[in-house]
Amino acid sequence: MRLGALEAGGTKMVCAIGNENGEIIERVSIPTETPEITMPKLIEYFKDKEIEALGIGCFGPIDLNRNSETYGYITTTPKLAWANYNIVGVLKEALKVPVGFDTDVNGSALGEATWGITKGLENSMYITIGTGVGAGIITNGILLHGMLHPEGGHLLLAKHPDDDYEGKCPYHKTCMEGLASGPAIEARWGKKGAELADRKEVWELEAYYIAQALVDYIMILSPQRIILGGGVMHQEHIMPMVREEVKRQLAGYIKTKELEDIEHYIVLPSLNDNQGIMGTLKLAINEYQLENRG
Repeated sequence: MRLGALEAGGTKMVCAIGNENGEIIERVSIPTETPEITMPKLIEYFKDKEIEALGIGCFGPIDLNRNSETYGYITTTPKLAWANYNIVGVLKEALKVPVGFDTDVNGSALGEATWGITKGLENSMYITIGTGVGAGIITNGILLHGMLHPEGGHLLLAKHPDDDYEGKCPYHKTCMEGLASGPAIEARWGKKGAELADRKEVWELEAYYIAQALVDYIMILSPQRIILGGGVMHQEHIMPMVREEVKRQLAGYIKTKELEDIEHYIVLPSLNDNQGIMGTLKLAINEYQLENRG
């Protein structure tokens, strides 16, 4: 199959062509401006590529309820030009192909579950910690949606007793995104994370917050493996600190073979930063099969 993939981000739109094996044939990056400027460029890229289906992994919040009048819309995004925008409808009308749609982090979770480090697991999580924080959750082999879709980056956290930073999130202040995202690190310490690599106290505090969120996810979702991606996790020296802090905060309450081998339980992505595009290829496959079954 010849498939289109779109990673729709707040800064850039990554467009790619691939196949049903997750192989990426070509890709381009288009700046995210207003829909009036950006959408014609996306359509122009895909329209002569002879794709059989398109998958979109999109920034949100988005409407994933197929029974909703606004299914396929970007909804209450702070990126105001894209608020209440029918991205699926516009692309489906222009390209005349099935269009699969999900959150960007669900796309990454699906890519890893199909071709990467969570393949073969029924229950897993992909958490991206960067400019924002998001969580993609696979439960019993399928992506978790529900009322909307998980907004795991806005899980409320208890502040560290030595942390006097108020929190970056304009909605919740002390959610995971407000305390542990890249912008939160920069606002708290006055420098970007990449410039603070040798400051142990920075990463001890970061590990405290990431671990606290992971403990909550473990208690509620019981994933068989957790992937930590995003720009903050490029500081790979934080990973052992996160694992140790998770064990400390769990306090021995849960005992499983996965937690006994925590280095293979809390892991980095495995697909060389292609997991998002590969996941949107899988979304395209799934939508094609849905529209052509029987």
